[in-house]
Amino acid sequence: PAFRRFQREFLLGYLPALAADWLQGPLLFQLLQSRGFLRSQIAALYSCGFASNVAFGLVSSIFVDRLGRKKSCVLSSGLCSVSCLLQLSWDFLALATGRVLAALGTSLLFSAFESWYIHEHLEHHDFPGEWIPDTFSRVALWNSGLAVAAGLVAELVAEGLALGPVAPFLVAVPFLALSGIFSGKNWDENYGKSRPCSKACGEGLRVLLSDPRALLLGLVQALVESILLIFAFLWTPVLEPHGIPLGIAFSGFTAASAVGSALFRRGTTGRLRLQPL
Repeated sequence: PAFRRFQREFLLGYLPALAADWLQGPLLFQLLQSRGFLRSQIAALYSCGFASNVAFGLVSSIFVDRLGRKKSCVLSSGLCSVSCLLQLSWDFLALATGRVLAALGTSLLFSAFESWYIHEHLEHHDFPGEWIPDTFSRVALWNSGLAVAAGLVAELVAEGLALGPVAPFLVAVPFLALSGIFSGKNWDENYGKSRPCSKACGEGLRVLLSDPRALLLGLVQALVESILLIFAFLWTPVLEPHGIPLGIAFSGFTAASAVGSALFRRGTTGRLRLQPL
């Protein structure tokens, strides 16, 4: 009972933030296009977000450990909320600022929450480490459902209720507020080991250079991520001329991704016992 209570407390803080993150995906390109920007300008706005994510990703774990993981979770919700509200603007610089803030908030979202949970699970509650996968498998299951639902909700509020492509961003704000308030009020603070940024980055670089397999894995992962980012930019202008509802298409993409992940897990852990390359 104590573990389930702790697990539920984590999910109640984390899942609303994940839902808000997914809500910002389906209609971003359409929103920027509706502001009258050229495709090259939209590409620049996307690039602002991607570059900020890469730059901050190098130091996000160190930042989280120093600031405090609970504070970082609350900060993530705050940054993403401001980013969503900036989507109301028609000004290019304001929208670029929104992309940067969204990237910073997303970096914290995918580092601070899980770091907080693992520390509390092992150090504060002293639960067995073998129970951690149970929590993250639940997160993965819920995350898949939230991704599919986000596309449907985005389509409903933007087209069904005729509120326009900015509506999903505004719908995301209450979810972010719920996540920030809940985690801020109900979670304990914890910190990681304080390390100089140069030392941490140097250690990571040495590992990559000393182990060819790690370097190869990193290169493959970078290429896969590059393809996904290109796809994220291109799918809307490719499908929109055909009159395909973008929110429905987004839900289809995320549902297919969830099915693929489930098949992979079944193949590697089920009777087939397939081995990843």
